Amino acid sequence: MESNIVEIKGLSKHYKDFSLENLNLNLPAGCILGLVGENGAGKSTTIRLIMDAIGRDAGTITVFGMDNQSPDFIRLKEDIGVVLDETYVPEIITAKQLGKIMSGTYRHWDQNAYDGWLKKFGLPPDKKFKDYSRGMTMKLGIAAALSHGAKLLLLDEATSGLDPMVRDELLDVFADFAVQDGHAVLLSSHIVSDLEKICDYIAFLHQGKLVLCEEKDVLLDRYGILKCSKEEFGTVPENAVHGVRNGTYGVEALVERDRVRGGLLVERATLEDIILYLSKEDKK
Repeated sequence: MESNIVEIKGLSKHYKDFSLENLNLNLPAGCILGLVGENGAGKSTTIRLIMDAIGRDAGTITVFGMDNQSPDFIRLKEDIGVVLDETYVPEIITAKQLGKIMSGTYRHWDQNAYDGWLKKFGLPPDKKFKDYSRGMTMKLGIAAALSHGAKLLLLDEATSGLDPMVRDELLDVFADFAVQDGHAVLLSSHIVSDLEKICDYIAFLHQGKLVLCEEKDVLLDRYGILKCSKEEFGTVPENAVHGVRNGTYGVEALVERDRVRGGLLVERATLEDIILYLSKEDKK
């Protein structure tokens, strides 16, 4: 039975204009958990809480079985690679200089691995950070995160703003990392198609609340898109419907497949369909 790398129970964090409320999540070893939600849903807050960069108001967080507010957690951070939406690197330093800084920061820094990632990602070692594109910036952060023996990657919008080819390249890197023994990845993104490609589990945050946390394949099997006339839609049980769009000529709805009867055609839903419908209030 696989163990959980991260366990979050009853987690809450309150701000003046936003609250993350009663969050419960598990990230099993060998898996990628996709954390999806609109801007301001609480994705970045969750990652910062896992790292104990901000204090929680309620609940517990354990990483590799250790409470993240334990005095020993600071040593455990060596096993966590973090890439935030904004990479905080001084503009005047180069990738080569960053490697030297990191070698003095992490006990298990692997310079050969870092040099290898720079080469794989096509990052010039002597180019100053201020001259990097967003894609290069994210690749540099990921190269550093992968070069100190991390077993857990926390990635906050790591593919946002990148062209599709670069995104695919990075998704392959994350997938290869996750299948290694005792590894796991938490990837927050609003690009749902990226999460559908590689994630094992999907957690959907909406306005600070967890709408769902489920295996991706289970979600894709459970839900479908029903397209029918308004008359036909009237025969669908209310508890089967999880979002509706009314058009001039008919109805389109997110439904639970096994609750729809009468020969109505239910098409495959994408993960993006599921998220978009569940985020709306206009149920039947």
